[in-house]
Amino acid sequence: MRVLFRTLAVCMVLGGCSYLPPSLGVYKLDINQGNYITQDQVERLRVGQTRQQVRLILGTPLLVDPFHATRWDYVYEFERQGRILEHSQLTVYFVEDKVARWEGTEMPPSPTQVAQGGGASDATFDKSLSLAPKTGETNWLQDLLKKLGWWGQ
Repeated sequence: MRVLFRTLAVCMVLGGCSYLPPSLGVYKLDINQGNYITQDQVERLRVGQTRQQVRLILGTPLLVDPFHATRWDYVYEFERQGRILEHSQLTVYFVEDKVARWEGTEMPPSPTQVAQGGGASDATFDKSLSLAPKTGETNWLQDLLKKLGWWGQ
């Protein structure tokens, strides 16, 4: 009986440790991955430019698919605490080694444009750098205290 009780107690303790809120979990690094492309870089693209000219403007593409040699993919992701906060993708298509067209998601403004805007667009540019709850949001501890009746309404 004692062995069963000890085994059950150990299983309960280990099972209880499996859930930790993100704020108490393992620290995760901010991850910038890919090519950060701004809107002013995209505006410098022109139909008929060579691959070398595109490489000078946008940098080396993240993906060069050997099965689709006529296109370059520029992908960017910013991840904080395991959550993707920003994702952008730009694909440049070539015909006879010259730019034919490009398509992709909306690119962020350049830092120069943000500075010229007087900082009004900083809130949209930084993509929620704070992990603090926004107005009206609560964290897991506040939710627990409300359920127990220990947190004021």
